[in-house]
Amino acid sequence: DGTSCVSVCARCLAKSDGVISIQDNRISIWSVGDLGNVGLNGEYQGEPQLLCDIRHNGDVMDMQFLDQERIVVASSTGNVTIFRHHQNNQTLSANQRWEKAHYHVDRDASCGGAACTGVICSNPEIVTVGEDGRINLFRADQKDAVRTIDNADSSTLHAVTFLRTTEILTVNSIGQLKIWDLRQQRNEPSQIFSLTGDRVPLHCVDRHPNQQHIVATGGQDGMLSIWDIRQGTMPVSLLNAHEAEMWEVHFHPSNPDHLFTCSEDGSLWHWDTSTSVSEKPSFLHQGGRSTTYFSHNTINQSVVSAWLSNDPTKDRMEITNLIPNQTLSVNSLDILGPCLVYGTDAEAIYVNRHLFA
Repeated sequence: DGTSCVSVCARCLAKSDGVISIQDNRISIWSVGDLGNVGLNGEYQGEPQLLCDIRHNGDVMDMQFLDQERIVVASSTGNVTIFRHHQNNQTLSANQRWEKAHYHVDRDASCGGAACTGVICSNPEIVTVGEDGRINLFRADQKDAVRTIDNADSSTLHAVTFLRTTEILTVNSIGQLKIWDLRQQRNEPSQIFSLTGDRVPLHCVDRHPNQQHIVATGGQDGMLSIWDIRQGTMPVSLLNAHEAEMWEVHFHPSNPDHLFTCSEDGSLWHWDTSTSVSEKPSFLHQGGRSTTYFSHNTINQSVVSAWLSNDPTKDRMEITNLIPNQTLSVNSLDILGPCLVYGTDAEAIYVNRHLFA
């Protein structure tokens, strides 16, 4: 039960619900526009308005807006579907589907589908990863995959994101971060990075929007790892974070000194590395929220970056749990401008519209 995925675009919010019967999973489009008012703590006061929804076969594992009208959805059945939101009559329809884009042994077998665990879009291109260790490159409106790397990984691939236009990052269930260059015809990663010691599964990955060599990942142990992909094969920093699995990590797309993570433990953390965080008034100090300051050491860096700084006195980070009283898993989050959206096992979506008030 609960909200498994959320994705937000400039116009609306997409949400997926998982319920006990697999036939009753649904994709919903909500308006979070100028309805109602914003409270003092930035929480959205008006009710988000359900515009339309549609049944979805299988659990929704991931989803992303392709553009203002189309949403790409990854299914536990192995299917990848593009749904179109028809704004003129507020309906959703299946626009395109790649059946069993991910499968274990035999694509034609009735039960052969493997979960598609992650999807990332850069219109018109769509990259998917799955439980089967397969990577697919699709192009919207093309029937067949542009490229498939069948045995990309011997373990489950949990998430994918674009590093550059032709390169992707993947994370897997044995603690590896890999770079793939889709221009190369060989079916092997161009670089492999690994957590040391125990091979803790990595569940999520995001790259810094301005400094693409900085990558963040989150894992089954709740740790936040920061990587500099220009050097070394290990994380630059390992930061103690959540008490259970970290499900998503996102740099703020236009304010990347701010990073957000959510977890099975019911917390959603805001990591603030902007300068002089302790001196500026901030929404973080309101409402009795818990705030922590701490420093961490990293290996020597030549680049000046808040995430890679090697001066502990300057490397001061403010961490705030935005929902300290939540107990059920926070499964998904997304950010657009001053708006933070997240979904939980309480079968609810939450919208914080004034992140930097």
